[in-house]
Parts: sequence; C-alpha cells; structure tokens
Amino acid sequence: MGTGSTLAGSHPEHRGLKYWMERALKELEKVRTSPDPDAVHDLRVALRRCRSVAAVMEEVDPDRSWREMNKLGRKLFRQLGELRDVQVREDWTKKLGAESDPVRLQLLALFEKQETELRESAIWVAGKFDQKAWKKLESGLQRRARVVPPDGLAAQCLALERLDAAKELHTRALRAEKPRPWHELRIGVKRFRYTVESLLPEKYELWGEQLKRVQDLLGEVHDLDVLAETITHTAAEESEETRTRWAERIASERHARIETYRQLTLGKTSLWNEWRMGLPHGETLEAAALARLRATARALDPNLRRTGQISRLAMRLYDGLKRAQAAPIFAAASLRKVLRAAARLQGIGAGLDSDAPQKAARDFLRHLPVPAGWSEEEWVLLINVVRYYRGEQPDTQHKAFARLREEDQQAICAMAGVLRLARALRKCGCETPVGLRVEKSVDALIVRVPGLQESEEAAARLAAGKYLLERVVQHPLIVQSATVVSRVVEIPRSEEPPASAAAASD
Repeated sequence: MGTGSTLAGSHPEHRGLKYWMERALKELEKVRTSPDPDAVHDLRVALRRCRSVAAVMEEVDPDRSWREMNKLGRKLFRQLGELRDVQVREDWTKKLGAESDPVRLQLLALFEKQETELRESAIWVAGKFDQKAWKKLESGLQRRARVVPPDGLAAQCLALERLDAAKELHTRALRAEKPRPWHELRIGVKRFRYTVESLLPEKYELWGEQLKRVQDLLGEVHDLDVLAETITHTAAEESEETRTRWAERIASERHARIETYRQLTLGKTSLWNEWRMGLPHGETLEAAALARLRATARALDPNLRRTGQISRLAMRLYDGLKRAQAAPIFAAASLRKVLRAAARLQGIGAGLDSDAPQKAARDFLRHLPVPAGWSEEEWVLLINVVRYYRGEQPDTQHKAFARLREEDQQAICAMAGVLRLARALRKCGCETPVGLRVEKSVDALIVRVPGLQESEEAAARLAAGKYLLERVVQHPLIVQSATVVSRVVEIPRSEEPPASAAAASD
C-alpha cells in the first residue's frame, strides 16, 4: 500500500551510485526533522539503491569499502523498515476492519504505540548516522563501481543470475500456500529488480513498471501474512467468530493478489519469459559470463597488462595443443571456455592476499554464485585451475583435489599446465602469441616460440613451466625459438619436478 512517495514514479533509477549516496544524505535531514511515512519511504529508497549496488558489486569486487557502506546504512535501514512496516499494517487494518470492530481497535492501539517508539528510535539512529564516513566512501566506491559498466554484458550476466534464482523461487512458491515460500520469492524478485535498477537502466525503462507491480503484489501478500500472524498473537481473547471474519478477509485479499501474480507470470505472456528473453542467451551468454569475470579481474588484478599477455599466449598454446592432438583431454568441448576465464582471473589473488594469492583467489571464487551459462562442474574446474596456475603442483594429497573425478583432475592439470608454460614463455621474452605454434613429432611435441630468450635462466624457467604439461601429454616438450630455426633450445623431460620449479615458475 503506497504513500505517494516523492521518489516514486519518476524513474530516476538510471542515476549512478554517486547520486543515490548524495540523495540518502538529503533525505536523512528530512527524517531527522519529521519522520512521516513519505520521508521514511524516500530515505529507505535511497539507502536501498546504495545497498543494492553494494550487494551486487561485492560479488565482483570484494573490496571492504562495499561492506563498510552496507554496515554504515544497515542499522538505519532496518530501523526505518520496521517503522514503515508498522505504518503499512496500520493502513491494512483500517481498510479491512469496521471502525467499531474490537480487533481493529486493539490493533490500531498496538500499532500506534509501536509507531511512536519506532519513530523515536528512527530519529535517534538518524542522528547517529556517520555522514562524514559516508561522504568519505562516496568517491572511492563511485570509481570501483565503474568495473561493471551500466547496460554492459557483465551487468546483464549479474542480472540474469538473479533472474534465474528468483525464477526457481517462483516455481517453489506456486506449489505452496504457506507464507514462507512466497516471502522468499518476494526477496528474490526484489534482488532482481534492484539489480536491473542499478545496472541496466535501459532495461528498467522497459520493465520498471512490471517489476514494481510484481514486487508490490508480493509485498502485499507478505504484509497480509504478517498481519494475520499479529492478529493470532494479539486478538487471541476475541471471539472465534471475530477472528474467523478477519482471517477470511485477509485470505480473500491475499488470494486476489496471488491470482493476479499468477496471471502476470504464467503462460505464453509470462513476464518471466519476457525478462529472460531480454537478457543474454545463446552465443551471447558465454560472452556475458566472461565479461562478468573480467570485471572481477579489473577490480583485483594489479597487473592487467601482464595477465592479458599470458592469457593470449595460453589460448594460442591451447589451440596448438588441440590441433596437434597432444592429448585426448584437449578435445573436451568446454575446456577452452574454462581456460579462457581462468587465464583472465589468474592475477586476482594478488589483490586479495599477496602472501597466499592462489588460495585467496580460490576461496573468493568458491563463495561466488556459479555464473549464468556455467555448470557447477565447469566452475569447480576453473576454481582449481586458478588455484594451481603457479606454485605447488596439483596432487592427490590435497584433499579437495583428491575428491575430484580422475578426468576432472586431468583437465585441471592440462589447463594449469598450459598457464604455467604461458607464464614461463612470457618471462623468457615472448610477449605476443603471433607466430607461436605447436607441432607433433614421433616422440615429442615441439613448441615454436617467437622472441624466445636462450640462457640458463630461461632454460630453468621453461623446465619449471613445462613440467606439469608434460605429465598430461606424456611426451617431452621441446621449446624452440621460431626465429632461429638452426638453434634449438631443448629441455630434456624431467622425471621429477626440478628443485627450483615452484620458485622459477613464480
């Protein structure tokens, strides 16, 4: 039930984080002087926009500034939410009950007392709000938010992830009448709507009214469920006839809204279908997922240029190994997609924990939702490739690695091996994939590399970099300069990793 908010209906959602952080401070002053329903609502809207950006950005960029902003606004946001909820339940009580109804009178007295207490608390919390800290965070967060450009593929992927999650909750809710599944669906739709508001302004121009209507319907279902529970606890001493009358009224209003929701979201004209068709699918979906992961690389990788060079070398090396039929594992359909993403994410650990970058990257990725268009198995492979692209070798003594299927272990070793060799090649003077090729002889694989340095140090780096890949292909790898055909830098295949392998590969 709306209150005619000054922010509603004007579609200012396309404005960036800076606008909403500044708007929150302006609305804060209004609540401090007069926390009427409109002022409360408008401040909550501004805070919610900021918090929704933070929630989605934390999945891309784990910088602590996002958590600090959320923490700053959390207490005030919740306090205003409790006040707003009481005001909404009061409106419903007036709508559903006659003026002389004893339950109505009892509820209104309760809500009036709660509203007075919550208003005083809201004013107190608003007065304690740290405006200086809020302003200090503003410029830094505005800059960090740019890693996900509005309406770009990364933004679309993030929205699609929330759409898929909400659609699953929709399916569950339709099979139930109890409040909880519908409440969870309401939360899922809110997350999707706020992500579209924050990151897809062009889509929000098309879908804004639809999303608001669906969220309002589910919000009213939730309000009615809470009101019914309140009556159960508050009006237990009233006659059964009176309580039954209220239950029937609430059930009727609730049923009407659920039926309207069903009409909007089922069948050929389902809003879910419309929203899904407006987001990446087919070939665009893979590009969107990669863009979403690249946003994380931009946020965390301190040396994107180096990572880009290694990534290009790795993909050329992988394609050469596949064409040369170096090993059956390179024929796997999804391997290239996983390697491409892992190559882009290899450097994020340095921005998380410089002392243990690979493990930090693994732990961060483990807590992310699986990107749209990816399977759980593909995501697990990527996490492990990022874990083992340098440093210690994958080993069955590592519990997480040992739990994987043998073919998955082989795939991880293959991709991590390609990355290790690509890193070694770059350190040995190869900065471009142009001219790099792989050839297969009777008993070896020859990697011809442009710009390859020939020195003892380079030989040591290459020995360390190629060891894991040799385990996979089960043949010696001969790394040869593509520009000096007569001179071959041949590194004998090692039976054991060189003592300096980890250090040299780093």
